[in-house]
Amino acid sequence: MANKVDLSKFNNNWFSKGRGRIIVGLWIIVNSIFFNSHFLPISSLKRVILKWFGAKIGKGVIIKPKVCIKYPWKLEIGANTWIGENVWIDNLDVVKIGSNCCLSQGALLLSGNHNYKKKSFDLLVRPITLEDGAWVGARAIVVQGVTMKSHSILAVNSVATANLEPYGIYQGNPAVKIRERIISES
Repeated sequence: MANKVDLSKFNNNWFSKGRGRIIVGLWIIVNSIFFNSHFLPISSLKRVILKWFGAKIGKGVIIKPKVCIKYPWKLEIGANTWIGENVWIDNLDVVKIGSNCCLSQGALLLSGNHNYKKKSFDLLVRPITLEDGAWVGARAIVVQGVTMKSHSILAVNSVATANLEPYGIYQGNPAVKIRERIISES
């Protein structure tokens, strides 16, 4: 008989959220009110709040409504980056987003997963990096351990399970390179 998953054996005691319970609890409330809602549409105030919670945020970052950020103290965003509506940054590990990046509506950055080969369904976490000029299309997913190199594009509804080359345009599940990105001067 085949082994079966037993979620009662799941143990993530080794995992560190990076802050104590009070700060994590306070962030859950702040995230719900000011980020994962339409209550505070002003990006400059969102940048200030993220910095209060330990995020490293560049100038000119635009954060649209309904954005969910798991742990701001594990987040770095470069200047002039856009984060669209309904983006979810599930940063159980560090997520670094460069300057002039775009995360379109509904994009998911998932730095955690589970080991489906283990009976206990162990937690797996690895960082995600988006280098300068990277673009994550609407409803696209970047999984743990992936680096989107400079100016790479992940097309709508695609899933990046491996690193994306600089200036490459990727599509599909899993995403494969379909062409080169050429940026004109005008």
